[in-house]
Amino acid sequence: MIGEMDADMVVGYFGGKSILITGSTGFLGKVLVEKILRVQPDVKKLFLLVRAPDVESAKLRIQTEVTGREIFLVLKEKHGMGFYDFIDEKICPLAGDIMHENFGLDTANLRELSKDIDIMVNIAATTNFSERYDVAFDANVLGAKHVCAFARKCMKLKMLLHVSTAYVAGEQEGLIPEKPFLIGETLKEGTHLDIESELNLIRETRRELKANCSSEKAERRTMKELGLKRARQFGWPNTYVFTKAMGEMLLGHLRGELPVVILRPSIITSILKEPLPGWMEGIRTIDAVVIGYAKQTLPFFLVDLSLIMDVIPGDMVVNAMMVAMAAHSEERAQTIYHVTSSLRNPAPYAILADTGHRYFYDNPPRTGRNGEPARLNKMRFFSTVARLSLYMAVRYRLPLEMLRLVNIALCGVFSRRYDDLSRKYRFIVQLIELYTPYSLFKGWYVRVKME
Repeated sequence: MIGEMDADMVVGYFGGKSILITGSTGFLGKVLVEKILRVQPDVKKLFLLVRAPDVESAKLRIQTEVTGREIFLVLKEKHGMGFYDFIDEKICPLAGDIMHENFGLDTANLRELSKDIDIMVNIAATTNFSERYDVAFDANVLGAKHVCAFARKCMKLKMLLHVSTAYVAGEQEGLIPEKPFLIGETLKEGTHLDIESELNLIRETRRELKANCSSEKAERRTMKELGLKRARQFGWPNTYVFTKAMGEMLLGHLRGELPVVILRPSIITSILKEPLPGWMEGIRTIDAVVIGYAKQTLPFFLVDLSLIMDVIPGDMVVNAMMVAMAAHSEERAQTIYHVTSSLRNPAPYAILADTGHRYFYDNPPRTGRNGEPARLNKMRFFSTVARLSLYMAVRYRLPLEMLRLVNIALCGVFSRRYDDLSRKYRFIVQLIELYTPYSLFKGWYVRVKME
């Protein structure tokens, strides 16, 4: 079906449609909202669900965090003085949250929406790899459940599109097919996942923390550790991809006859073409490593430069979303799409390392007090955990331990220095642990359907 569609057919599909979008204040959400309004001004209405105490606050958030951003400059130029009237006509703010049943909307609002909505797009999620388990579960698992329940109440719904991540595949190697997760399925042989039991575990842990009068810091640490522990027990590398996989399971299990598309993009990067080439907002997945190198706070990293870096521009993801919605409208089935580049346009990590070094060499960041350019050293790369561990032990852990002993002997003279170096060391260790499943990833995502 996708192969039979052209751009005019896709754009035409959205004419006269009412679309509910969650996660519009995020990077991908902004790109989608702008794209629809720019290419299809005859869209009937975009209902944007945002966290806010009331509609006026929701409207203000949309004005400042969505339509007020640089990505809407092209649309502003197109409409001129009529831009704000156009936005007011097409965008309807909704104050709510996917973490609540019915998004926390009142009965009257719910009844009207259920009559109007043609398409639902769920982008809302927490993407923090090491998020608290309770927070990630609420957003990525219960959020998906509530979106599905709401969609089933919409009388004329033609499509529910859910944005997941290609990395729900965990650390699998070789060709990874576009197949759905069955309820209870895991990535570790001999284990079975009970989502209800995970929710009960979270609630019980919360009760214990409250009973023990735990500090906020201790509670945060405990819930983060619980998420990582549960993810790894079932074969996923971190809390983010684990909870996104559970969200997919619930959607597939509860959708009934709903037409559902689950989109699994890989690492989303800046815009390639439209409307502003190179536009990016916030620190994306691989940006932390690039920034760490630019500031010279990350002198080394764990990555096999010969492996494929699977990245995909944000505007290409949005294009895929729109095509998939149009292609599968009113199909009473679930369809999975990988939106990835590893097979179609493979690029090794060596390209990022080389171009990154050349860029910052020609455009050195000014990090000194007087704005002097930073002196850049080439980042050192380790292709195996064993080599990196040996290097870190000799280069960092041993000197740190010696400094600790000297500090004790001198009654804490070097306490400040020791604490500062320990903090930096822990940051690097944590960063490497979080990124290892991606920097050493040996899978290739099959995208038969998208072709």
